[in-house]
Amino acid sequence: MRIIFGIWLVVATWVHAAGLEFSEPVKEVNAGAEATTATADFNFTNKSDKPVTISKADPTCSCLKVQISGGKLKYEPGESGVIRTTFDMGNFSGTVDKALAIYLDKDPPEKPSIQLIMRVHIPVLVNLEPKTVKWDIDGKSDPQTIQIRVAEGKTIHVTNVRSSSSTFTYELKTLEDGKKYDLIVTPQVMNAPGIGVLRIETDCEISKHRIQQAFAVIRKPTAGETAAKP
Repeated sequence: MRIIFGIWLVVATWVHAAGLEFSEPVKEVNAGAEATTATADFNFTNKSDKPVTISKADPTCSCLKVQISGGKLKYEPGESGVIRTTFDMGNFSGTVDKALAIYLDKDPPEKPSIQLIMRVHIPVLVNLEPKTVKWDIDGKSDPQTIQIRVAEGKTIHVTNVRSSSSTFTYELKTLEDGKKYDLIVTPQVMNAPGIGVLRIETDCEISKHRIQQAFAVIRKPTAGETAAKP
């Protein structure tokens, strides 16, 4: 909550400094499980006493498309407009934040006047916890467990598991068919860095939720982690 509040304060400050006032600089959208895109409209008004021109709208990734009031970029005092963002959700799930930087006239490249946040809540039908299991180089090769849990009210079966690397072996345990599974992962070699992608295949009716991915990593611990060890 502190992080969200902090983002809101920064955005609110930028909006005030820019002369454009947005009714909701952080826009929350609830997407359906089968939806492929989500759309948010950011309404704004020029509250200053001078014309304001939007020179550029810069999304954080290619998955975000932007439209500004039919192409209108200059706003006289008191004029209003809308910035529409459309998020191509792909295989995203959970809560996803996408930022949009708005540059006005004379803004330096490194400092946009306004940053908008599109926060999309996408249903998680198959949850992995954790999504990444980690071991330290030359450490113990103890098995670690990835819990696979199906959303309440759904029945989705894990049909297959594949690993991209022979460094890791795995065992799938069925705790409750169509509801709960444990994926137990064990590294076979501990003397070198390694990474494996675990592809978890299900019979989910919605294609974009059908395949889930988890990761197994053998890595060198950071200096801070090493210092913290007794």
